[in-house]
Amino acid sequence: MFLVTGATGAIGRRVVRLLHQRKIPVRAFVRLTSHYSELEHREAEIFIGDLQQEKDIYKACQGIEYIISTHGSGRNTLAVDYRANIELIDQAKANGVQHFVLISVLGADRDYEDALVFKAKRAVEKYLATSGLNYTIFRPSGLASNLLPLGESFRHTGLYLLIGESKHRTSIVSTDDVAKMVVDCVNITAAQNQIFPVGGPEILMREDIPQIFGRIFNREPIIINPPLFLLDGLRGALGLFNPEEQQNLGTFRTLLASEFFCTPEEIANLESIFGFKLETLENFLSRYLAV
Repeated sequence: MFLVTGATGAIGRRVVRLLHQRKIPVRAFVRLTSHYSELEHREAEIFIGDLQQEKDIYKACQGIEYIISTHGSGRNTLAVDYRANIELIDQAKANGVQHFVLISVLGADRDYEDALVFKAKRAVEKYLATSGLNYTIFRPSGLASNLLPLGESFRHTGLYLLIGESKHRTSIVSTDDVAKMVVDCVNITAAQNQIFPVGGPEILMREDIPQIFGRIFNREPIIINPPLFLLDGLRGALGLFNPEEQQNLGTFRTLLASEFFCTPEEIANLESIFGFKLETLENFLSRYLAV
């Protein structure tokens, strides 16, 4: 049986769907307040718990052969991105789990000073790599599903908010492709004990994204491109009243201010190991935003 954390998230939900299609039993770790009816429809075993509670992680890991950690922290990076993953790894060792799959982030190894999530992910990567478990770590450059709300807004307004440098490169990956690699990796020898940068097959500039929306909806995009220093001003003001939120915005600023893309060689390596062609961003968005 597979255990999937973050099972109601973009990757986790798709992982559960794939496991269901392949008739593989899966336990979905969800919060009481999350919307998990789709997972029940997919015949997942629902485990309601809190990743900040070690006793819940202990219970969830009983009888598990594979763990797929896809959860994000929201606003509690240290407790959820770091401590919960460390506890999951410890329980995986204690329970003889055959393979541990971790969703990290591209750039986790770049030592971004303000990005607490990146630091937490990198610490977990190192802990997993020295744990003695079989593992696979994926570092997505950005998930195509994150753009779907922007696409729906663009459908009605034609507006696209592009904060920061419009020429920065990106290789946003199909979330469906990530889920497929996550499920397949446990049975692929070449994916054992590896860290994979994961991106889409094209290197785009951030300003290309509204143009893609324009083609999908057949309308000229109106691009609003406020400078990054406005976000810096907001962070500074928040620091006076809410230091935790200021810290969270540090990761967001890092994502906006830096380039995150995979090289053609890295993409070719992924396609060779996993045996399928990666989907373009435009194709993914066209499927989900079909007029």
